[in-house]
Formats: sequence, C-alpha cells, structure tokens
Amino acid sequence: MNRTVRCLGFVLIAALVVGCSAAPERDPHSFSRPDEVVVRHLSLDLDVDFDTRTLSGTATLTIENLTGATALWLDTWDLSVDSVDLGSEDATTLYRFVEAKPHLGQSLMIDIERDTTTVRVHYSTAPTAQALMWVEPPQTAGGQHPFLLSQSQTCLARSWIPLQDSPGVRMTYDATIRVPPGLMALMSAENPTEMSADGVYTFDMPQPIPSYLLALAVGDIAFQSLGERTGIYAEPEVIERAAWEFADAQKMLEASEELYGPYRWGRYDMIVLPPAFPFGGMENPRLTFLTPTVLAGDRSLVALIAHELAHSWSGNLVTNATWNDFWLNEGFTSYFEYRIMEALYGREHTEMLWLLGQGSLAGLMEDEDPADTRLRVDYTGRNPDDVPSVVYDKGALFLRLLEERYGRMEWDAFLQDYFERYAFGTVTTEIFLDDLRAAFGDQDAWLESSIERWVFGPGLPDDAPRIVSPAFAEVEQYLATWLGGGPLFVDPGWSSHQWVHFVRALPEDLSLERIEQLDNAYGLTDAGNAEVLTTWLVHTLGAGYEPAFASMEAFVTSMGRAKFLVPLYRALCETPKGCTRASELFDRARPSYHPVSVGAVERVFAAAQGAGS
Repeated sequence: MNRTVRCLGFVLIAALVVGCSAAPERDPHSFSRPDEVVVRHLSLDLDVDFDTRTLSGTATLTIENLTGATALWLDTWDLSVDSVDLGSEDATTLYRFVEAKPHLGQSLMIDIERDTTTVRVHYSTAPTAQALMWVEPPQTAGGQHPFLLSQSQTCLARSWIPLQDSPGVRMTYDATIRVPPGLMALMSAENPTEMSADGVYTFDMPQPIPSYLLALAVGDIAFQSLGERTGIYAEPEVIERAAWEFADAQKMLEASEELYGPYRWGRYDMIVLPPAFPFGGMENPRLTFLTPTVLAGDRSLVALIAHELAHSWSGNLVTNATWNDFWLNEGFTSYFEYRIMEALYGREHTEMLWLLGQGSLAGLMEDEDPADTRLRVDYTGRNPDDVPSVVYDKGALFLRLLEERYGRMEWDAFLQDYFERYAFGTVTTEIFLDDLRAAFGDQDAWLESSIERWVFGPGLPDDAPRIVSPAFAEVEQYLATWLGGGPLFVDPGWSSHQWVHFVRALPEDLSLERIEQLDNAYGLTDAGNAEVLTTWLVHTLGAGYEPAFASMEAFVTSMGRAKFLVPLYRALCETPKGCTRASELFDRARPSYHPVSVGAVERVFAAAQGAGS
C-alpha cells in the first residue's frame, strides 16, 4: 500500500487512542477505577527495615479526577494503613478496605473531594509481602550483608505500594529510600553509582510507567560502566564476571536503536541479583534485573539481555492495556530479541535461537489447555501469573510470518511507526490488529485468516515459518551416527545452543548405559551452562539416572529461577516415588525461593496430584 496512505491511517488511529488515554478502561485484575480518578504521579518516602522485613512510610499520589468522583479506589495486598490524608496532616480522610480476591489482594476506598489533587497514604508492608524477597546474608555472593529485591509483575506492586496496579495506568514517580548504612538502594529510575554514607537515596523517574515496572533493590552493590549509556551493578564478588559477560550491552543498545528508533529511557543499566530472583530477567526501566544463572562464562546466554533490552520498546514504551493482551508485550519482545541477536551475531547464529524457542513452544503446547494456547486469551477471574508462556514464541513466530509475507523493509517501517505512535501509552490486541489491517490491507483474506488462526486460534498453525539451521543439522547427523553404533567425538566443538539441541533430540528410551556413556564423555551432569544442565537433567531424571538426582538437588537449592525449577520438579514428579522425593526437596528449598517461584512449583505439585487422582 502507498506509504502516504498508510501514515494517514495511522494518524487517524493514533488520534482516537490519544483521545481515550485520559480515561483508561477498567482492568479485570485491578480494583482501581482509573476511568473515574486516575493517578498521574507517585511520591514514595520509605524506610527499609531488614530486622522486621518491612517497608514503612508514605505513598503520596497526585490524582486527576475525571468525573467529579468522591472516592479513589486503590489496589493493596496485606498492607497496614495507619492513616490517609489529602495532602496535609490536617486534612485526614476516611478510608476502608472493601473487597478481597485471591491473587488480587484487597481494594482500598478513600474518600476525596471533587477538587482533591493529592492523597497521601501512611502505611507499612507485611513481612510476607508477595513482591518482596528478603535474602539472608548466606544466600548472597558476599555472605556478609542481607539483600532486598522486588518483583512487581504482574499484580504484586500492590503488596508494597498502595496504587492503581494495572498496566493500563501510567505514572511518573520519585522516591526517598532510607536503608542501613553500608548498603546501596537502586530503583527503576535514575540511579546512584556510589554508596551513600548515610543510607539515604533519592530517585526520579520522569517518564510515565505502569505499576508493574516499579522496582527496588537494596544490598552490598558495586557499579561498573560498560559504555556511554550502559553499566552493570552487582555484588562486589560478582561485578567483574558480570561486566565481562555483558560487555556487548552498549552494542546491543545501538543495534536496537537502528532497528526501531531512539531509546527513550536515558541509560540502560542492569543488576545481577542473588540466586533467589525468580526470573531470568525483569525489564524494569533503566535497571534490568537479572538472574546470576546467565553468568555462563562464555557469553552464550546474552540473548536474555537482548530480550530485556527489547522491552524498552515493546512493554515499557508501548504497554499491553491489560494482562489479557500480554502477548503484545512478550511476543513482540521475543521477536525483537531475535532481531537484535541477528544484527549482532548473524543469521546462522540466530536461527538456532529461533529453533530452540520453537522447540520449547512445542513442549508448552502439549502441557497447556488448548484454549490457553491462543495469543489473546481472557484471563478474567484467574491469576495473571498463570498466563502460559506460549505467548512468547508463538507471538514471535506470528510476527516473523508477517515479516516474511510483507517484506522486512515494510514490516520494520510498520513497527517503527507503531513504537513512535503509541510511545508511553497502552495498546489492546484490537488496536494492534486495526493498525495491521490499515497498514497491509483491510479485508485481505490471507491476513484475516492468519489473525483468526494465530491470535484467536489454539495451537501452532501449520503455516508457521520454516526455520533451518546448518549447525543443528550437524548435531542431528552426529547423533544419528552415534545411535547407529558410531563413536563419540572427543570434543565436537559445539556452542551451548547445539548442546541443548543435542540433548533435546535424544530418544526418550535411551538406555541408562548410553546416558552414562554420554555423561562420562561430556560431563553434562556437571554442565556450567544452566540451559544445558536443565535440559540434560529433565531428560535423565525421567530415565532414572541416579547422578542426575544429586545434580538437581544442588541446582534447585542454589537458585530460584522458575524457568528451571518448574521443568525439573515436573520431571521428578513423573512417578509417585519421584514426587515424594521432589516434595521433600521443595520443603527444604522453599525458604530460599521468591513467592513467585513458590507459586509456580506449587502448581506443579497440584497438577501431579490431579493427574494421579
């Protein structure tokens, strides 16, 4: 279609969205009513107390009353509220907790005047706040100081701040955080690079963000620059390893900008957290949170950095309006991740990543209810943390399909317009699809069919892009030769991606003798790469390979990343005896896991019990 016509269509759509942005729609996973009164700015003043495992202080909300309402509705979860005022200690107001729901906490209703612009909540968190992980010194790299980390996505920000906890509400924020001297505090904001002598830190986030991107980390932390706009934070014992591992961060940032436009967040820094962090990474603006399991020592897992960096466009800059539209965050980001990796490391390298993702997707499809394998699913009434991971690679493959259909040049132009058009705003699936139709042909039969099958249909459609990797073909040929009686190579010289593919391709009924032969040759039970190790352990636990049990025990008690915990506990639970063993292991390791990981593993046991009943 003519480029001028396309842009005119985008302008009309953007105008409609801007006109609605002042009054966000209600979110089924939030008690708030931003269509009546919306929070525009948050000012935090908090004390961090490691002895009581609490945060206490005030959250001051600058609000805009859109309808003349006399109440402000906020989300909370086990918060203790001491008092609420309307911007002054002389202007206290009434408040009440109205409703509670599983996974969503409690609604807080605050009386306001029609002209109220400021509401201040005096409160403290519970020691068991779902978003906060209080890490004991022995669980840190240094072993001398405690550590605090947060994880607000999806609906956990409400467990440490009273706010409108919905991705459809964006706000700016500032904060004053007081911590014990000798520790550094960092947030998803403009951050210090040196420790404060008195333990008082101030922060500013001038760009509006959704609540799930609010983040806090406190500990014995050092900083090292990686480039003009990039740097790494970590415990002093880890900082050098982390700086080496992520040395390409500045190149990644520049490659991302060449693809999809300017980086809007000032700096892109990262922090390597203690092993208890439940995810590979969390895309908190200006400060990506990272698991230490990516410190492989060979830079083989840096695709994770590309993924979290990509969120600076898809997710952070343009956000899904509700968790029902989660694929707009993660499907786009996974696609963007692969494009960044291709720009830096080449097509052949990246095709391996695409195929590994496609392989993981196939496994996820088998485990999920078919209704949950669609991209757009209504999760109303369900815990949004249960959103299946199929949206990552199924969404990425759908975007690759569109790229192949319309050509990379036209597709990239569309995405650049998309990120520019909705910058610092929110988007629904329907808005994106309307843009897609406007750009590439309204009433186009192929496009409508693709939307129906990929976005609203279950499973992986038959027309998924065909991805070919010569490097993986080499692995498959070697495996076939060995299974046919050929010798084991002393050192195949493979990348970690090839090793993952090799283990995934092993027959399910491989004998214990042959498993032991592989392990003796390649030391897979002791692999230092977490992706290779997990893939190997999942395969060999199911086969009853005894050395795998000791390796799994050491692994799951030394880190809390849910991506690895879930398949390992699931593999162990394939037999009643194994499930008993897994339950005993979980009871021992549970205190070192973040609540997000605890919930994920508990769902594994619930599914195993359901299958056995």
